[in-house]
Amino acid sequence: MKSTGGSDDAKRRAGEAAADAVDAGMVIGLGTGSTTAYAIEALGEAVDNGLDIVGVPTSFGARQRAIDCGIDLRGLDEVDGIDLAIDGADQLVRETGVCLKGGGAAHSREKLVASAAAELHLVVDDTKLTDTLDQPVPLEVLPDAHTVVADAVRSLEGEPTLRAAANKDGPVVTDNGNLVCDADFGRLDDPALLAKRLSAIPGVVEHGLFVDYTTAVSVGRSDDVSTTTY
Repeated sequence: MKSTGGSDDAKRRAGEAAADAVDAGMVIGLGTGSTTAYAIEALGEAVDNGLDIVGVPTSFGARQRAIDCGIDLRGLDEVDGIDLAIDGADQLVRETGVCLKGGGAAHSREKLVASAAAELHLVVDDTKLTDTLDQPVPLEVLPDAHTVVADAVRSLEGEPTLRAAANKDGPVVTDNGNLVCDADFGRLDDPALLAKRLSAIPGVVEHGLFVDYTTAVSVGRSDDVSTTTY
């Protein structure tokens, strides 16, 4: 369930808008995904021009991209805090900033970094905007618990699907060594309530609903970009 869509120009505009909000001396959470990649590349160019920042990556992919861009990196346990996290979203309610993440199976680390950050700046192209979330909710689950979690999702009137890997036999395995279950609940009219219920399921490491984390959203289009703050 890797989210796709949106033009490269739109993604680049959104990513660069968030990078422009970064000041010298900041510790920056570096998110995962194609739109956030443009933010990381823009930060790399700024570092080349003398900007002094430290990055905290949310995945192996983000880490490798940041290394390629020359950004100094630290682990989350090596910094006192994060000034600003920049990340993408698979689906976003712009009015509230509530979003779904996890198309790249990095949502556990992304939420950990977001929770440690003073601000979370999301970057999306306009194809990710919606009035109501309605995509399946990614759940990172302990391997031994995937059947238990699936039963719990069904008890909440959801339909669970163990995510299959695209280029290998078997399921997707996260950077943490866990599995991903995509739970389809249809329209999410009360994402905050569902988030609480999913967090209470034994065996769920983390879910992809991000409620009350977002402080700013930059939405890129093919010819412009706009930023909303919360």
